[in-house]
Amino acid sequence: MEVVTTKKLHLFAGRHNGTLADLVGQHLGVPVTEAHVSTFASGEDHCRFSESVRGSDVFIFQSHGEADGRSVNDAIMEQLIMVDAARRASAKRITAVIPFYGYGRQDRKAEGREPITARLVADLFTAAGASRLVSIDLHSGQIQGFFNGPVDHLTAMPVLVDHIAHLGPDLVVVSPDAGRVKVAERYAQQLHADLAIVHKRRVNGAKNVVEAKDVVGEVSGRTCVLIDDMIDTAGTICQAAELLMERGAQSVTAAATHGVFSGPAIDRMKNSVLDKVIVTDTLPMGPDKHFDKLEILSVAPLIADAIRAVFEDASVSQIFNGHNQS
Repeated sequence: MEVVTTKKLHLFAGRHNGTLADLVGQHLGVPVTEAHVSTFASGEDHCRFSESVRGSDVFIFQSHGEADGRSVNDAIMEQLIMVDAARRASAKRITAVIPFYGYGRQDRKAEGREPITARLVADLFTAAGASRLVSIDLHSGQIQGFFNGPVDHLTAMPVLVDHIAHLGPDLVVVSPDAGRVKVAERYAQQLHADLAIVHKRRVNGAKNVVEAKDVVGEVSGRTCVLIDDMIDTAGTICQAAELLMERGAQSVTAAATHGVFSGPAIDRMKNSVLDKVIVTDTLPMGPDKHFDKLEILSVAPLIADAIRAVFEDASVSQIFNGHNQS
């Protein structure tokens, strides 16, 4: 007996950033299939796919961020449940699409007796049945090695570079700390701009507390763009912007892939010397996180192209001309 099979793509989305999932589906020309995700009175999550996924290539979309009163932990657990449901429904391949990877900053032991939670999250997706991960601008590249399977590490650089290029002449790309120098250098090369670095130090024993100390590079009279992978409490970005203005910068714009915007972030950015804050839509942005300086760019076309490449067994790195591997 011989059977000729055809592949079918199913795109499902959790309740964290369904707007971006819908945009991705529009670019793919594939509707987001109803997953019927709900929460019982006890707080337990449940899902039941409305269509058969037997033998299908299933992509389960979820950003690991807060949304409508649900936490990062809720987002991760919900996606794990959806992956498990797809595995038990005999999906041929399950890809977890995670625009923002939760716990990505806990990728090593900074002090004794600490967990490496980024690895734990990867192990949970392996145990649930995910055979592949797709994510954007992981906090560190080593997270790709935490998952025992293919990881497509995308970058929002094409979207951000295209927008930053129109900010004006005489651009200087600025790394807010030493750890982001390589990323800032890639942006500087793409923009044909100079590179500067803000030297900072973290206060021992205090989380989310940093002190900007000095600037390496010429920024006087120039348009500065601070590049980072995420803006969380905005302490680093705002302090760096103040230091750049003290050194004579004409204007300072902050650009990051992920707008986490925790705690005092919104007030800090509103009252800062920053001219603009540019982020992408990897995380949901409710009305409470919008302010005049904010500009949100969409990464939906990038994710859609990556999903299409995975489905067609084509090269993902070619979409970015290999820059996502740098």
